[in-house]
Amino acid sequence: VYTWGDNDEGQLGDGTTNAIQRPRLVAALQGKKINRVACGSAHTLAWSTSKPANAGKLPSQVPMEYNHLQEIPIIALRNRLLLLHHISELFCPCIPMFDLEGHLDETGQGPSVGFDALRGILISQGKEVAFRKVVQATMVRDRQHGPVVELNRIQVKRSRSKGGLAGPDGTKSVFGQMCAKMSSFSPDSLLLPHRVWKVKFVGESVDDCGGGYSESIAEMCEELQNGLTPLLIVTPNGRDESGANRDCFLLNPAAKSSLHMNMFRFLGVMLGIAIRTGSPLSLNLAEPVWKQLAGMNLTIADLSEVDKDFIPGLMYIRDNEATSEEFEAMSLPFTVPNASGQDIQLSSKYIHITLDNRTEYVRLAINYRLHEFDEQVAAVREGMARVVPVPLLSLFTGYELETMVCGSPDIPLH
Repeated sequence: VYTWGDNDEGQLGDGTTNAIQRPRLVAALQGKKINRVACGSAHTLAWSTSKPANAGKLPSQVPMEYNHLQEIPIIALRNRLLLLHHISELFCPCIPMFDLEGHLDETGQGPSVGFDALRGILISQGKEVAFRKVVQATMVRDRQHGPVVELNRIQVKRSRSKGGLAGPDGTKSVFGQMCAKMSSFSPDSLLLPHRVWKVKFVGESVDDCGGGYSESIAEMCEELQNGLTPLLIVTPNGRDESGANRDCFLLNPAAKSSLHMNMFRFLGVMLGIAIRTGSPLSLNLAEPVWKQLAGMNLTIADLSEVDKDFIPGLMYIRDNEATSEEFEAMSLPFTVPNASGQDIQLSSKYIHITLDNRTEYVRLAINYRLHEFDEQVAAVREGMARVVPVPLLSLFTGYELETMVCGSPDIPLH
């Protein structure tokens, strides 16, 4: 086995970070019968084990966690799994032939593919291979790091206002400072495999050999979730301390200014960098957010995931058997609370909910909550598109996108 090339991450395995210009024999692998190698931007692997001809026995019964499959015979499940793998093997190499951004017309006809149906069928491994091929083909490898940026962490504590924000709209936070500097970044600098920028902390003796960059990313993730910036809010369940997703965050629907939109775009750049470099972020976004970032539409079930009282409240209004006089006596305003708790007027035509307009109220309220994050999601996806091929994200589910950005939450035990 011979190694050569870039070695800035020590990926050539010779104990140094010095580049090797000419192929060099790896003495440690002599006589090991190596028959497989794999190389990446930050790793090299060599091994001699082959894939077993027989993958092993089928389990005697369906595992308990797959309760919806309990009534299906094991053999049938095995055959379905093989079919899904075969479909993925046929389809994924042909992905460039399909319009990933188009939509089917109302009749379901057209040249596009309904990826909302496909994304849950295609095997993750096949989708990731197709995605990584595009990422690798657009990787810039002619430099070790991007531009040098100065960040002032000392001013963050000084500028934090009573409301929690670090300066006006969080502009004094590390996140806000970094967002302001993004306009000076060239498109190529966002396509690096490792450090997209090199950090110099003002007033601190930190020589960034990788740790400063990682620290800046971690600090920005923390600021997004501790109130130093206005981009994220806790879920309604979190505010009420009940239901699921209490420790998760949503995009702030009230953050709509041009500055906020730029910040959301930079958040998208951060997500894209995490995917491209393989460096996970510590961001606890609610599952419906990941679904929208993957290009999926929200459902009523998604609303209940983050606000357990919203749908029952609407059903109470819709199904209430009160008389017209009793209903009007309640004097219910024709408004709906948004995700941050602010009341939003749904129509200029009505002031209060009545028996005659309550069905219209329920329809408008649900429609508003299903689309209240659309502007923010579009800005985040616009930022992601500067770093990764966003159309290909239509292949992935929200959970799969979260895993690509934040890493897997599962820890295998053997």
